[in-house]
Amino acid sequence: MTAADVHRTILAVWRIEQPRLITGLSRILRDVTLAEDLTQEALVAALEHWPATGVPEKPGAWLMATAKRRALDDLRRRSMLARKHEMLIRDLEQEQQAMPDPDAGLDDDIGDELLRLIFTACHPKLSREARAALALKMICGLTTEEIARAFLQPEATIAQRIVRAKRTLSESGLAYETPRGAELSERLASVLEVVYLIFNEGYTAAHGDEWLRPQLCHDALRMGRVLTLVAPQEPEAHGLLALMELNASRTAARTDAAGDPILLMDQNRARWDRLQIRRGLSALARACELGGGPGFYALQAAIVACHARAATPDETDWPRIAKLYAELLGLVRSPIIELNRAVAIGMAEGPAAGLAIVDGLAGEPALKTYHLLPSVRGDLLHRLGRFAEARSAFELASTLATNTRERELLKRRATEAGGDAPQL
Repeated sequence: MTAADVHRTILAVWRIEQPRLITGLSRILRDVTLAEDLTQEALVAALEHWPATGVPEKPGAWLMATAKRRALDDLRRRSMLARKHEMLIRDLEQEQQAMPDPDAGLDDDIGDELLRLIFTACHPKLSREARAALALKMICGLTTEEIARAFLQPEATIAQRIVRAKRTLSESGLAYETPRGAELSERLASVLEVVYLIFNEGYTAAHGDEWLRPQLCHDALRMGRVLTLVAPQEPEAHGLLALMELNASRTAARTDAAGDPILLMDQNRARWDRLQIRRGLSALARACELGGGPGFYALQAAIVACHARAATPDETDWPRIAKLYAELLGLVRSPIIELNRAVAIGMAEGPAAGLAIVDGLAGEPALKTYHLLPSVRGDLLHRLGRFAEARSAFELASTLATNTRERELLKRRATEAGGDAPQL
């Protein structure tokens, strides 16, 4: 294995193991910021050692053991704070003695631990924006650049938020715990937002060589199910769960055997998971029963439900989808939602109507580098027979896309669009 191969392997392992390491160490140390610092040190150690020694058989266990040794060293160096540290040292030493296989420390009820970590990161002392950014960095392993793209914000702004949030957590000594009662309700909206963003990153990865990150979707779904038990009367918890279940039901049909994306209208709907669709529709019905039908997540779930109920693409209720997007815009003024509404209008009323909306978004600063704006425009132009313009739009989209699979898909669409006539 070449040094480059080892480096790619380390980064792939890191994406998977980072949230497990942070949650495991946070549970032991009761200090989220220290846990993240130690996790970063374990990554540095892997980058230093694995190119020479090779990737361990159990890389996650190696990283956890390394982080725990660093934790012991750090606590011993700061022995002047003896009472608390001696207790933590004793717990760590006892855990290591009782756990000869360090890999076991990675599987301690990971879904609940992730949720506890998110509740900690979503403390009211942090700003709403900082909570989500910090959680995405710790749990998804996203870079500040990737988080900035998710929020359509400058990278420097996101970096400052994360630094301030970590400092606040460290200096205030906030407990690593799942809150109860009124405190839980106070943090719930932010927690729902973070789980939503984690699922989205798993559903369509912003960066990397793979279009999907299934483990993130799995973790988000598990946390969403737990949240409906923790807050059973909260309609948006059920709305979010419905949205995730319905979207996840399409997973098997979203990529081909090589892992390349398959667009919604081209998917084999027989491969959609009908049991998961039923669970999603049930969660949506519960959200509506609780009065949350007009909520942010429930409205999105209702949109996905329109696709789930259509046996073929031609049966899709596009006028209803367009109406639901209009309602969603009434809640959140977002150019991305307006872009999605343009797609629905283009299907319901024809591509010219959709293109008029898309062209009206051309000057939106937040969409300046958003690859789906020229991608949607290319699709509408192609349907109008304006093939040369469609090709240019797809080519622009491919240069803006940061996911390798999505970039290649857009390049293929540019080639297929041709310059003068459709390719048959």
